[in-house]
This record gives sequence, structure tokens and C-alpha cells, in this order.
Amino acid sequence: MHTQVHTEPQMHTQVHTEPHWDMVIEPHGNILDLKIKDVWHYRDLLWLLVRRDFVSFYKQTILGPIWFFIQPFFTTITYTFIFGNLAGISTEGIPKPLFYMAGITCWNYFAECLTKTSTVFKDNSLVFGKVYFPRLIMPLSIVLSNLVRFFVQMLLFVMMLIFFAIKGASFNLNLYALLFPVLVLEMALLGLGLGMIISAMTTKYRDLAFLVTFGVQLLMYGTTVIYPLSVAREKYPGISWVIEANPITPVIETFRYGFLGEGTFSWMSLGISGAVTILITIFGVVIFNKVERNFIDTV
Repeated sequence: MHTQVHTEPQMHTQVHTEPHWDMVIEPHGNILDLKIKDVWHYRDLLWLLVRRDFVSFYKQTILGPIWFFIQPFFTTITYTFIFGNLAGISTEGIPKPLFYMAGITCWNYFAECLTKTSTVFKDNSLVFGKVYFPRLIMPLSIVLSNLVRFFVQMLLFVMMLIFFAIKGASFNLNLYALLFPVLVLEMALLGLGLGMIISAMTTKYRDLAFLVTFGVQLLMYGTTVIYPLSVAREKYPGISWVIEANPITPVIETFRYGFLGEGTFSWMSLGISGAVTILITIFGVVIFNKVERNFIDTV
């Protein structure tokens, strides 16, 4: 007997599963989104960039980190001779080196944050075009690496304070010096915000990159780095409001008032300066986030 076995064809079903990704990069998002979670996720990269910037500054140099002291020290000597002695600009009874060192220390940090952040897109266009990471890490790394230099220069300022205190110089360290962290934060945010705005604009208008360094130097003379605000009010009452409107002026004046006991301190001026700084920072973030989406096509 021949047995015929009929078998039913087997149905093979394929199950399609959606791929699972650890991270999804989307081209659009809220321009006010700071991507704090992404920045925290890439915090190792942030510290690596800070370390790279700090090390590269004095690598293959003879004096190394001492350069952080040399620049403000010789600038202070120059300002003391030219503005203090030759021009005879008053320092309100404060020893001239202390007066100028206080202004230079604050101004250097703000100016460095501003000038280096203002070229973020141009300087990192090749990296931005190949690798993804939160773009905000770049300007943040600049602010943090400059903060290291700022504290090194603050050490020089403290050493000068001790030196003049031993010599019996007249200055008065007071409780307003406790505002120091607020002043540092304001300088950092102001430099960061203005730098991001300029960086975003230079992707379309290259000429701005050439004007930044020159503009920052001019801006210094519109700030109370080499003269006290009281002198500006006394000699030029008609235009002193321009100097007072500069948001970095109350920061420097408060710094001097807290550490040296002389200067023009006002809670209102400091508050207005802080409010302007916050607005500039928010506007800088908005512009930065907007431009980073398509800047690679224009840089």
C-alpha cells in the first residue's frame, strides 16, 4: 500500500521590531532649550576641553603658568605709570597698583570670555560639521577655562593686598566682598551672552570678527578700569551716564568697594546690571540655538 501524506504548507511569520536607539538627534527644537541634560551627559567632554585649553596656553613655554601673573602684573605697572603718575588720575586714596590691579583682574576675565566666545562657530566649524555634541559645551568650556586663569590672577591680587597691608596702606576690606561670587557669575554670563551673540552674527557678517578685539579695547575705556566712577561724574557730568550704563561698570565698582573700601556702590546699579546681564544671556542663547541649526551652510 502506498500511503500518501499531505502536509500543509507552513506559514512563516516575520516579526519586524523597531530598532532601539540610545539617543535620537533631531534637527529642530525649542530655541530656548539649553539642553542641560545633554550638557550633563557630555560633562566629561566639557572638562576635557577645559583642561585642553588650560594646558595648551602654557605648553612648550619656558615660564609656563607664570604667564598668568606676568600679563596683569606688567599691565598694572604700565597703568600706574601712565594713568596714575603722568596723567594724574585720582584713585580715591587707594594705592595705585591695587586700584589698577582690581580693575584689570575683573576686566581681563570678562574680556577673555567675550573675545574667545565670539569666535566659537568660526573656530570649531570643522568639528561641528562632523561630530555631534551639545554646541553649548564650547562656549561653556571657554568660560570655565578662563575662570581658572581668573582665580590665578586673583591670587596675585590677594598677594598685593597682603603686601600693602603690611606696609600700612590705607584700604578697607569689608562685608561687601562677600558679593564676590555674584560678581564672578555676572562677568561670566555677560561675557558668555555677548560672545554668543557676536559669534552667531559672524557666521553671516565676517567683518565683525575683525572688530571684536578693537571694540573690546575701546569698551575698556568706557568702563571704570583706569579711573573711578566719581572722577567721571565730576569731570564729565554730561556723558558719565554712558559709563554708568555699561553693565560691567557696577561689577568693577562693587569689587573695588568690597575689597578696597573705596568706589561707588549702589544696590540699584548692581541690580540693573544683573537684570541686563540676564536678558543679554537669554538673548544670546536664543540666537546661538537658532544659528547652530544651519550655520554649517554659511560658515
